Amino acid sequence: MIRRRRDRRRRVLMIVEGLPLARDPRLRRQAEVLLGDGFDVTVVCQSDPANSGCVPGARVLEYPAPPDGSGPLAFVFEYMYSLTMAGLLASWEFARRGFDFVQVGNPPDIYFLLTRPLHWLGRAVVFDFRDPSPETYAARYDGVGGLLYRALLRLEWYSFRAADRVLVVNDSLRQIAHSRGGVENDKIATVRAAPAFARQDHGQEVPWLRAGRQHLCCWVGLMGPQDNVDLALDAVAELVHGRGRTDTSFAFVGTGDALPGLRQQAAELGISDYVSFPGWARESLVLDYLATADLGIEPNIEDYISPVKVMEYMAEGLPVVAFSTQETVRLAADAARYVPRRDTAAMAALIDELLDSATTRAQMAQAGQLRMRSFIAWEHQALKYRAVYRELDSQRFGGSGLRRGGRDGLTLTHGLGA
Repeated sequence: MIRRRRDRRRRVLMIVEGLPLARDPRLRRQAEVLLGDGFDVTVVCQSDPANSGCVPGARVLEYPAPPDGSGPLAFVFEYMYSLTMAGLLASWEFARRGFDFVQVGNPPDIYFLLTRPLHWLGRAVVFDFRDPSPETYAARYDGVGGLLYRALLRLEWYSFRAADRVLVVNDSLRQIAHSRGGVENDKIATVRAAPAFARQDHGQEVPWLRAGRQHLCCWVGLMGPQDNVDLALDAVAELVHGRGRTDTSFAFVGTGDALPGLRQQAAELGISDYVSFPGWARESLVLDYLATADLGIEPNIEDYISPVKVMEYMAEGLPVVAFSTQETVRLAADAARYVPRRDTAAMAALIDELLDSATTRAQMAQAGQLRMRSFIAWEHQALKYRAVYRELDSQRFGGSGLRRGGRDGLTLTHGLGA
């Protein structure tokens, strides 16, 4: 019995809440790396027709999405529902096929209720720490403090303590895991949520996306209150009405519970003619927006966030205008220009200046692609992610169940335009 377990391929169960596999690029890339390294991969997530076949070789166990809602109570219901469904599917998978590793992503920080018993049963646990739930809650609702905020801090601590390894997306989250979660540094791996630089599909310039104007600026992502898209709209209003710039269209590509309010804000600011909200777009259309745009906008104001959208901008050669926050500056460096956080007038002035300087934009674009190719792109992050599982496999199971080498998709192409 022991010999059969050592000889078979290692099995990984990956659990994520909030997004189906098809809409979670980080999870898809992680699953592809594990499959390429010889692991058997099963993903538990919300159902979506596009889940089937989006990661060839991975099994997907789906559950229906919870009803839409807003406010703290709706989020509590959503999380408990997701925990229940994930627990049922994980138990079914454990009894039917078994697995050696379980990886859970946050938010929310509740899956330790599943991983702790599995840890006792000898399964290795990887916690993918994407966002700090207490800070996200504070940004969305009533700030630091309160019963729910303190409860989230406690749940986060339990999640850290239930993990054999913790993945983080930047050094700020590494510090939180170490100082607030008590995780030893050698058990933390920084694996950015970066796009692949050498991917085959890149965007194409599509003139009609400019809506008949000379320039286009873009924002892409999920629209929650904590994403501060309202500040970007204030900057657009200043640019149009305060600075008289009427030759530029602005596309805010994505969806989320803040979208209805953002549409209303645009109307109240008198900029609806200049602003579009295309909603959730397939990846190819998002890349076309980025290939067509002159500037990418990042209104994040939190120091601990490494904006995934900024990495997408850089990979596609799109210069960035952003508020000056710690992780954004670390990430983008000369690929972006920065203004003091919440200073929407300064953001408008900087957008105005860069739209008039194609040379500066080209220099910023080149700097961004160079940073992506040199050390940020998923090709580099995948090596660190792979190392986490290889180390765990060696420590827990002797490493005999892995196929070394194989299809990993980690070859970087040469030339910045690749």
